[in-house]
Amino acid sequence: MQKVILIAGPTGSGKSEIALRLAKKINGEIINADSMQVYKEIKILSARPENYFNITHYLYGSISVRNNFSAGEWLKKVQLNLKKIINKKKQPIFVGGTGLYFKLLTDGISNIPKIPDLVRIKARKLNAELGNDKFYSLLIKLDPLVQNKIKKSDTHRLIRAYEVITFTKKSLIEWQKINTNYFSNCYFIKIYINPENNFLQKSIRLRLKKMFELGAVDEVKKFLKLKIKPSLPANKILGIEEIEKYLNKKISLERAFEEIFIRTRRYVKRQRTWSRGHMKDWISIFDHNFDILIKKIVNLATSS
Repeated sequence: MQKVILIAGPTGSGKSEIALRLAKKINGEIINADSMQVYKEIKILSARPENYFNITHYLYGSISVRNNFSAGEWLKKVQLNLKKIINKKKQPIFVGGTGLYFKLLTDGISNIPKIPDLVRIKARKLNAELGNDKFYSLLIKLDPLVQNKIKKSDTHRLIRAYEVITFTKKSLIEWQKINTNYFSNCYFIKIYINPENNFLQKSIRLRLKKMFELGAVDEVKKFLKLKIKPSLPANKILGIEEIEKYLNKKISLERAFEEIFIRTRRYVKRQRTWSRGHMKDWISIFDHNFDILIKKIVNLATSS
């Protein structure tokens, strides 16, 4: 079986640098498992790695923000790139903060038919008109199985469940029970980088400061000129909304910084909630001494 190393962790935990250092030591190549680092036009705010140091990286900055890039499309690209890495006799390393991507790798994907754009647009419009509470009530009448399985606050999943039940006449919950696993010939070493909150808060502040120094404001200016559809996923990249408010003179630059910091902290909290529910069998690890942390991870990666 093919060994595949997975490195996950919250935003600001140093995953990308860890994966790079690990790849150098074990002849590895890296595949992106972060849903926002795929976009070519947003390098700074998505915290895409600045330098690859001669280590081959896949699926970074390869998709236009004009595209609605789904998890299923990511999985198809992963299959092709994983074959390339294995054929080169390199060690595949996945790194990122998108829990759903890792779940697709380890648990497989449900074969839900492609939902037509008209159905998706109608679902989003209805949610916007009704609000989440009324939309949820309507959804559970159509699909009782989703009750208590999806939170009222989870707009994305509510809309997805509505799309699926109205188009396929079958519950999202039923579809999710029938998974296809494309990686059954792989065994995964699952590593979760898990710093304490104080470390993360300091790390996020430093990271944000660097983003502004590297030109995050100019990046958002260029992004806004593209005038992409509001429904596209790239709009969710942390920092775009706040910097746009600054550019429109609604808030100061200092306020924009603080609002991005607050939203990033909330995002980290959601990432950790996901990991507690879906990554119980992952190895949780951290050390303030980066060299010691790398040694521990190299040992994990090479001892199995």
